[in-house]
Amino acid sequence: MGIFDRWLKKPVTKQQTVRRSYQAANTGRLFADFKASDSSVDKEIEGALKILRNRSRDLARNNEYVKRYLNLMKTNIIGQNGFTLQVKAVDSVGKLDMTGNQATEDAFNSWAKLGNCTVDGKLSWIDAQKLAIETIARDGELFIIKHRATAFKDSFAIEFIEADQIDEKKNEKLADGNEIRMGIELDKFRRPIAYHIKTHHPGDYTHTSFTDKGTIRIPASRVIHAFLSLRAGQTRGEPWLTPSMSAIKQLDAFREAAIINARIGASKMGFFTSPAGDGFVADDVEGQVPIMSVEPGTMHQLPAGVGFETFDPAFPANEFDMFHKAVLKGIASGLGISYTALSNDLEATSYSSIRQGALEERDYYRDIQCFITEHFVRPVFDAWLSSAMEMNTFGIPVAQYNRFSSKSYFRGKAWNWIDPLKEMNAAVVGLKNGILSIEDVASQYGKDAEELMAQIQRDKALAEQFGIKYALEPYGATFAQIEPDMSGDNDE
Repeated sequence: MGIFDRWLKKPVTKQQTVRRSYQAANTGRLFADFKASDSSVDKEIEGALKILRNRSRDLARNNEYVKRYLNLMKTNIIGQNGFTLQVKAVDSVGKLDMTGNQATEDAFNSWAKLGNCTVDGKLSWIDAQKLAIETIARDGELFIIKHRATAFKDSFAIEFIEADQIDEKKNEKLADGNEIRMGIELDKFRRPIAYHIKTHHPGDYTHTSFTDKGTIRIPASRVIHAFLSLRAGQTRGEPWLTPSMSAIKQLDAFREAAIINARIGASKMGFFTSPAGDGFVADDVEGQVPIMSVEPGTMHQLPAGVGFETFDPAFPANEFDMFHKAVLKGIASGLGISYTALSNDLEATSYSSIRQGALEERDYYRDIQCFITEHFVRPVFDAWLSSAMEMNTFGIPVAQYNRFSSKSYFRGKAWNWIDPLKEMNAAVVGLKNGILSIEDVASQYGKDAEELMAQIQRDKALAEQFGIKYALEPYGATFAQIEPDMSGDNDE
């Protein structure tokens, strides 16, 4: 080696290039526990789906934060009225078919009543929507079978099937080129062809005798399978709690330990000591150890030579609240909702901060509303509409199916504003400047422009019927202008 060779650049290896280009690809000592899988999404899900689903259900039963999360899903995505049907089919001259639209809405609302929409007669349509969103969030996927029979109203009803009945271990290559992946039969394009469903829940109670007939094959046209796809080619869905499940369980154990420790500390237990190890008269003996029971407010005189050492654990101390809050914030982020909503903690919040958090959270709820509409509500409605028209239950023949189905919309729950006056002022300014339409504003309150105007017309007619002067005239020349509040946010 020459004297100047030490300054010459050494050739860069491929491994060194990777390390310099992407620090996250480092395989050194600090990244030794960063293990990743290159398996397909179905391969990863197959081995973990049953465990994830069962653990998610356990948390839903026993953890208050998970219970809160599921209630938030039902309250904010479905609400007390569920998804409202609005039919806006037009006639041959392009005007709204008021008679046909109202007949369709009335017929669907009649089918949606308790006892009609499910095969067991136990649920209303709103109940079914709430069960659907809770099932998807908790189990990761929803399975529903569509039934046609004259025993049901409008010859149509739905049946909820738990994900356990579609065996994730059933995998098979079929002679016709199709394959069964985790209980779902797929063609060469990975399109579902059929579902292989167990006749009974594998975890059902066993003291009732029945013969297990294995699985039955149900065509995909009769099955609704809803789940959020996270990767291309995904066949089954994973619970929405998955990213936060470990932290939820660890936080639960941490809180339990802290509570037990606090109870022990509050009890002020201790130990009697003496040089000879005797001289102490106990109330009881556990094994070889003498024990004294002490009631609150009592005092005891110790024998000569006997001392007392207290056992007084200091934990939980000041760090408990900060640590608990930090972990819960991470859990809330993994669930897609705000810490404030999950924890019910409104400490140190202002109008501006809580409004910003609420707006972001509502965008998430709207995304889920859109998903539920497309993957559950709309398929059920279309199946009902086809069956009801074929049976001619409300006077519109099946030949008109496309005209009414294509112009049917579902409106989800809306939310009240944190400061209604400020939001209403902003809406008025938007309307006056042509930035917003009446439909835009009405939709923010869970209404439709047509429905809103019809309601105003009914209010005016009712006022005239009782001889009451209607002092408000919206949209007219006497529009009562609301001056915008320019004072800014009040964060107090």
